[in-house]
Amino acid sequence: MRIAIVTDAWEPQINGVVRTLQSVRRELEKMGHDVHVFSPDQFYSLPCPTYSEIRLALVTAEQLGAALMRIAPDAIHIATEGPLGFAARRWCRRNGLAFTTAYHTQFPDYVSKRTGLPADWIWPLMRRFHAPSSAVLTATDSIRRELRVHGITHVAPWGRGVDLASFSPGAPPHPALADLPGPVMLYVGRVAIEKNIEAFLGCRHPGSKVVVGDGPARTALQRRHPEALFLGALSGPALAGAYAGADAFVFPSRTDTFGLVMIEALASGTPVAAYPVSGPLDVLNSEVACLDPDLDAAIAGALTRDRCACARYGALFSWERSAREFLSALVPIIREFDKAA
Repeated sequence: MRIAIVTDAWEPQINGVVRTLQSVRRELEKMGHDVHVFSPDQFYSLPCPTYSEIRLALVTAEQLGAALMRIAPDAIHIATEGPLGFAARRWCRRNGLAFTTAYHTQFPDYVSKRTGLPADWIWPLMRRFHAPSSAVLTATDSIRRELRVHGITHVAPWGRGVDLASFSPGAPPHPALADLPGPVMLYVGRVAIEKNIEAFLGCRHPGSKVVVGDGPARTALQRRHPEALFLGALSGPALAGAYAGADAFVFPSRTDTFGLVMIEALASGTPVAAYPVSGPLDVLNSEVACLDPDLDAAIAGALTRDRCACARYGALFSWERSAREFLSALVPIIREFDKAA
């Protein structure tokens, strides 16, 4: 099958959406499918206000449609609710083509945090965007319930996986963590306001706090919290070593739909501390994590968890299974010659 994935989130961005799409594309190609990604780097784009690392493509439905027609896809998936996503949606609707969409992020909450607008004002736009899709792919049961509450009912499961060749308890610890006073508490992800990193950095639990990642909030957070170690964005063995070298992984976000970094940490043998909210409640259990409204209490609890149990639990998440769920949700495009046959 020739599959077109249209996404506003792509390289060089480093986030859960990009890593999910990269991993699923790799698995689909192993299965013999032909996957084409349409992303901002292929069109003229401008930096997103307040978040320059994100590029916003300036593209019309006709321009994107012409690019899609050149590959003649058998199925189209629109991954994000950005300029490219809206252009693909318009083109598919004009031409009567079926497509699927995904709900990767709590977009109304993110917009609310960045603009001050009520999240309820954004939900009508979400309903309008996803309404014509054949299915809205979502990672967890709680997000599917929330979407149904907001009138988006045609939802389908699409789980996440871990690259077990990269993330394991046997990864050599990152050298920057070696001499830090323990316990070492780690955050990995975008350094942005919606990730609630301030809650982690404000924790009173003794030990060392380490932040891996980059983003628009890094400079301000680094200035307010000179006691924390900011390592910037890491990948490959350096990232694996950060996970494996930490004593607890702290996930302070209240708005993520899944939290891919949590299962990467678990696969590395590192227990998770988080709030009892969507994402952690869906993904974690009490054997490998501690969820508490008090993040200090969550950290204290996580430090008592067995690292071998964490590694076993993290190994349950498979990108192959994720790719098969994605594939089963796609809706083949019926062309005129297919109808004639």
